[in-house]
Amino acid sequence: MLLQVAGLARSTFFYHQARLTRPDRRAGLKSAVTEVFTQAQGRYGYRRVHAVLTGRGWRVAAKTVLTVMNTLGLVCRVRRRRRYRAWSGASAVVAANVLDRQFRVPSPNLAWVTDLTEFTIGGRKIYLSPVIDLFDRQVIAYSHGPSPTLELANSSLRKAIATLRPGQRPLVHSDQGVHYQHTAWRRILSDAGLTQSMSRRGNCLDNAIAENFFGHLKEELFHHNRFDTVAEFTTALDDYMTWFNTTRISTTLGNLSPADYRARALTT
Repeated sequence: MLLQVAGLARSTFFYHQARLTRPDRRAGLKSAVTEVFTQAQGRYGYRRVHAVLTGRGWRVAAKTVLTVMNTLGLVCRVRRRRRYRAWSGASAVVAANVLDRQFRVPSPNLAWVTDLTEFTIGGRKIYLSPVIDLFDRQVIAYSHGPSPTLELANSSLRKAIATLRPGQRPLVHSDQGVHYQHTAWRRILSDAGLTQSMSRRGNCLDNAIAENFFGHLKEELFHHNRFDTVAEFTTALDDYMTWFNTTRISTTLGNLSPADYRARALTT
């Protein structure tokens, strides 16, 4: 009677009833997808999960991975767009935009980018100053602290310079922040024989790689986790930096991590 009311054929009902007892042919794939997604702490979408699986020998379509993730409710953390508001104050004497959005370079330590960003933990501010190599988007050095001081920016630059080999003199690009206009910053660059470059005023796209890194960092670490103390956050931040450099795959780098991309480039 129920089948008649539903307009469902008896054969259709018994077919789907029998399917419930069949083994799941995607059980292994579901387990593998869940493992990759969990290892990345929910930071990978289906494209990166698919890249990791194919790297492990799986022969599966990317859309199949997407279907499995949707079935399992595995949703990547999606970055939210934010309106950019340009600073409208008067500009000081700044360096030229030597980089000119040439974000692809053929070898390590030819061009670096840097910037500052902030986090709020329990009403307290934490500031981060990274130096990023454009070759593989690796964070060469970074510093964090409770205030956006000149020394915070200078210390990350000095750490990055300490990694250079003799003869390496990368271009160093930043926005027009007061830290990068200061004589102390310019002196560090000059003493190391490095060339300074600055974005045009109010144009965040001139430093898009640094902005992109901050976007990933905040979505993959900060916005979706709760940190009760500054110490808890900075520990997680240090762990994230290591994971970003050594483990996190990048589609821009052919689904390799920055460390793997650099190692492969230097051995070929």
